[in-house]
Amino acid sequence: MSMKVLFQRCAENPDLPLPQRMTEGSAGFDLRACLAAPVTLEPQQRLLIPTGFRMALPPRCEGQIRPRSGLALRHGLTLLNTPGTVDEDYRGEVKVLMINFGKEPHTIRHGDRIAQMVVASVAQVLTEEVDELPATSRGEGGFGHTG
Repeated sequence: MSMKVLFQRCAENPDLPLPQRMTEGSAGFDLRACLAAPVTLEPQQRLLIPTGFRMALPPRCEGQIRPRSGLALRHGLTLLNTPGTVDEDYRGEVKVLMINFGKEPHTIRHGDRIAQMVVASVAQVLTEEVDELPATSRGEGGFGHTG
């Protein structure tokens, strides 16, 4: 199944490549930092990092913004509210909310790969209020209920 995502370069981004999958089998498109100057994330600090692109997703799709595993492993960098959701009708610049859970400051430079985006289909869901829900064998068993 093929879908087309349209990308538009922001004025602050004259040179970054389009978001891209780094291998043919990659699920996510790498997103890069679009920065006029390097920024340093101190331990426990969070920053909103611009990517330099706007986009138009296909109908009934979302862009899921996820951390890059290598940054998390090597530097303790991850994303807050992950996965972040880019809705199909959003047309502003895609930005990435990063946090440094590492012990050392980490500098992010223009063009650094900072996150990945997976495009996923979203079901159109209807809601209905009812007096009772259908029963299941699990019932109200919650956290830790299944072992």
